[in-house]
Amino acid sequence: MSIAGTLNASWLRLQGWAERRLPALTRLRAKEALPIRLERRRIYVVPTGFGLVFAAMLLVMSVGALNYYNNPALLLTAVLGSVSVLSMLVAFRTLDGVCLERVQADACHAGEPLPLELGFAAGSRLRNGLRVKIGSVAAVFAALPGEPLRATLALPTERRGLLAVPRICVWTRWPYGLFRAWSWLNPPIEALVYPRPETEAVPLPQSGQETQRSVVQPQGEDFGALREYRARDPRRAIAWKASARHDRLLVREPESLIGEDYVLDFDALPALDLEARIARLTRWVLMAEERRAPYTLVLPGQRLGPDLGSAHRQRCLRALALF
Repeated sequence: MSIAGTLNASWLRLQGWAERRLPALTRLRAKEALPIRLERRRIYVVPTGFGLVFAAMLLVMSVGALNYYNNPALLLTAVLGSVSVLSMLVAFRTLDGVCLERVQADACHAGEPLPLELGFAAGSRLRNGLRVKIGSVAAVFAALPGEPLRATLALPTERRGLLAVPRICVWTRWPYGLFRAWSWLNPPIEALVYPRPETEAVPLPQSGQETQRSVVQPQGEDFGALREYRARDPRRAIAWKASARHDRLLVREPESLIGEDYVLDFDALPALDLEARIARLTRWVLMAEERRAPYTLVLPGQRLGPDLGSAHRQRCLRALALF
């Protein structure tokens, strides 16, 4: 490992110790309401490992220039030192005034990456080389003066339920990598993680109650028999004219004849444990939606349906996630 890499690893260990021992310094204590604006009192600037090596090089250059009375070498050392100090100011000003205005987290199933979008206000300055990090996930973004700043991350998920978004680190090494300026953001944001569906597709249970055969149209969609395109949809199902009018891909839903609805009962699966029941019910909800068949989700203390459509699917998946 190089000298710069060793110094950088040592600095990261020191920073981790400071974060554990000095929570007030790293904004670990309390959640903050949006919007969160970065200002001089909460932006910290330290030299990087490369910056420390660069400082040591300047020290050696200055000693050699003074020892040999070499004025050009001494002038070069002074110029490089001035540039390094100015780079510290530029790194600070890149973060100063940035404001976190919104955090949008879309729902996903456990085991899938959670899409998270951060919306910042950049102000009137050029923002180059900004980085945002949540846990082990990082992203790079930039914006011209007056333009909005957006960073998109995909957070890993393991368990169903509400996921509290961890604190957010915004930092930069712009322009030369000599200094690292950073700040912590801790917004009170929670995202919903749906249960992981069962891997095997077990046939849907039938209610046994015959209903009058009728044509079922999709419910909860913006355009009646049209819905948004999904990755698994065939290209021949795309409604090109409607997609051109609404500037997004739409798929025409075929009408389906339904003779009976489905009852998805939690208590009807006594042989499975809690998580296995929830995984199977989640799979059944998705299967019923694909078949465009009305279904009822029955959980202890609540009953959802019979109904069909994206709104009903979201209600059922939310109930299973929070059960």
